[in-house]
Amino acid sequence: MLEHGGRLLRAVRQYGIAREHWLDLSSGIAPWPYAIPAIAVEAWARLPEVEDGLEQAARTYYGVDSLLAVAGSQAAIQGLPSLRPAGRVGVLAPCYAEHPHAWRRAGHQVVELADEQVEQALDSLDVLVLVNPNNPTGRCVPRERLLDWHARLTRRGGWLLVDEAFMDNTPAQSIVDCADRAGLIVLRSFGKFFGLAGVRLGFVMAEQALLQRLAELLGPWTISGPTRVLGQSCFNDAAAHRTQTSRCAQASQRLAALLEEAGLMPSGGCDLFQYVRTPQAAHLHEFLARRGILVRLFEQPQAVRLGLPANEADEQRLRQALAQYQKESA
Repeated sequence: MLEHGGRLLRAVRQYGIAREHWLDLSSGIAPWPYAIPAIAVEAWARLPEVEDGLEQAARTYYGVDSLLAVAGSQAAIQGLPSLRPAGRVGVLAPCYAEHPHAWRRAGHQVVELADEQVEQALDSLDVLVLVNPNNPTGRCVPRERLLDWHARLTRRGGWLLVDEAFMDNTPAQSIVDCADRAGLIVLRSFGKFFGLAGVRLGFVMAEQALLQRLAELLGPWTISGPTRVLGQSCFNDAAAHRTQTSRCAQASQRLAALLEEAGLMPSGGCDLFQYVRTPQAAHLHEFLARRGILVRLFEQPQAVRLGLPANEADEQRLRQALAQYQKESA
């Protein structure tokens, strides 16, 4: 299994700090979960059915005509590589590690590309995969460039796969409105923006024929009945969307300022996390962990990613720990 954030129980065991004493900033998930609606017993007792209101609510929220609900975008990441013959797949790096892992496992040749290498490599690729905004750096590729890349790929029967897991906060930068075009696939994650990663819900937007192939691969009943009720409720709460968008943006700005105060200038980020490249990343990760603050460590390149503190007390706790780190590192 690849390394991911959110593994709090492992940190509890490793550092001997009780779970309730941890500040977990290791995942880029909004720390304010949406309210859980009342869920009727029928949702638990019956097999779930599609088009019960969830898909329509999601289509309205994302502004698309067709989509496929999946058990977290991870399900699509693992399934999509098997829908193409083995080919040459470019991955814009650094990247969410499950993407290159899934394509390699399905027998494709994976080429990891820096931003400036894409233009030269594009015409030799069958598929280009990227996360936008990127995980973990927060870098965002403009719509116009993405659509140009898609046009060049699709002329040769290629795919552009864009994982927009962190796009809900900045929807104007999305290309989901173009996802009905042949060879363009957009993934969206439910759990990050709505703060409900545990329900395991995501969506794939693409041309209908490809969605049907993926649905057949994944099989029936991929989304539980209670999740379908919860997802529909969250998508329909427009007032909560505005509140969540605003407080994420403000919290991310405060986090960036807090890091800068500690001499850790963010190298990137988005409205759900901040990213700091530093040769001392491993030391910083360990220093914070020993004080019950869990952040995400990356080795290539050396960096840490910090999710949003939920409140002023959490911000102050992080500020004090970073001030101590700065003092001891001076």
